[in-house]
Amino acid sequence: MLLVEKSKTAWEEKVVLYDKLVASHPDVERKGATMPYTSVNGNMYSYFSKDEFVGLRLPEDEREKFIAKYKTKLAEQHGIVQKEYVVVPDKLLKKTAELKKYFDISYTYASSLKPKATTKVKKK
Repeated sequence: MLLVEKSKTAWEEKVVLYDKLVASHPDVERKGATMPYTSVNGNMYSYFSKDEFVGLRLPEDEREKFIAKYKTKLAEQHGIVQKEYVVVPDKLLKKTAELKKYFDISYTYASSLKPKATTKVKKK
């Protein structure tokens, strides 16, 4: 029982750090209740996974530099490697000022992508 509570606390702490990162960019709104994420023009560019890591969408050149610099890897969800997303190491997640540079790059990259149609539930 204690292990479950400890894990939940770690999850909550990481969500707080993710929220702090999101708040560092004035034009960004965190979305998602069970899986926090950010998107622009219908293109998701960051998320906090159920596996307790932050995934960040980066353009190829920045992605390669990020992986080499922080000794991390591409994100994987449900057994599928997400070729544009990197796993943000926990140590870096705690350094909002350092991570903000990459979050801003991610936002700019997603903004440059073709807008995706979004579906909203219409009220009757």
